[in-house]
Amino acid sequence: MCGIVGIYLKSKKHEKNLGKFLSGMLDNMSSRGPDSAGFAIYSKENKKKFRYSICLNNLSFELFKKRFSKKIKKFSLKKYSDHVIMETSEKPKKILGILNSDFKEVSLVGYGKRINIFKQTGNPRKVVEKFKLSTFSGTHAVGHTRMATESAITTDGSHPYSTGEDECLVHNGSLSNHNNLRRSLSKKGIIFKSENDTEVAAGYISKNLLDKKTLKKTLVDGLNDLDGFYTFITGTKNGFAVVRDEIACKPAVIAETNDYVAIASEFQAMAHLPNVNNAKIFEPEPGIVYSWGN
Repeated sequence: MCGIVGIYLKSKKHEKNLGKFLSGMLDNMSSRGPDSAGFAIYSKENKKKFRYSICLNNLSFELFKKRFSKKIKKFSLKKYSDHVIMETSEKPKKILGILNSDFKEVSLVGYGKRINIFKQTGNPRKVVEKFKLSTFSGTHAVGHTRMATESAITTDGSHPYSTGEDECLVHNGSLSNHNNLRRSLSKKGIIFKSENDTEVAAGYISKNLLDKKTLKKTLVDGLNDLDGFYTFITGTKNGFAVVRDEIACKPAVIAETNDYVAIASEFQAMAHLPNVNNAKIFEPEPGIVYSWGN
């Protein structure tokens, strides 16, 4: 049992409060996932720069900055607990190459033009506080609270998973064919950093998007290709999409107003949102893809 949440803002009215909204949603899902928490928040794009979300693990911020400055000259770093957000005009191919070859002790948790990803083990409320989530603004976000079942309680075993530029996935459920699918996707160039089944699903989505499939088509095809019980929230640069498997035993509820769309495993995660009592509230139908902004 895990908790998943997401919120997409239809207008700029609440952008400054996005982090506060998501903080409350994650806190209210602590009962479904006490082992770890994480979130991806999409903020304003700087078209000339990419941003890289990096977990330093046991490497100090000062040493990371010193060593990285020997690799590239122009970059900025913002520290959040044991994570940093790096911004630079350098393209992903170069930065990912540097991280893979010279910084094996750190973990790249996501990259793109708009995405910021943070995740950590521990109580979700404390995780949210450490990363100062309430201070973030943006257009949309997804989050996860984890009760570990398929893999160890580690940062690498925590959601969201990102296997492509400005992409992420959170998942409540389990997949039964993830080992075979991991082997198949690895042969096609998708890189995995954990044994978690959700990362495999993220890789499946990334590979299909690279092959020029639409997100909707990818998620519809996934109903046949991904064996198991699940509810997915897939984050992209412009919005997010939601799908439940055709059995739909993993709970989800959506609240939609003129200002936002919110989704969570339980309604209590959304009870603090503005005007939620006047929202259109419904359960997503099994096997149907719901998408906003994409």
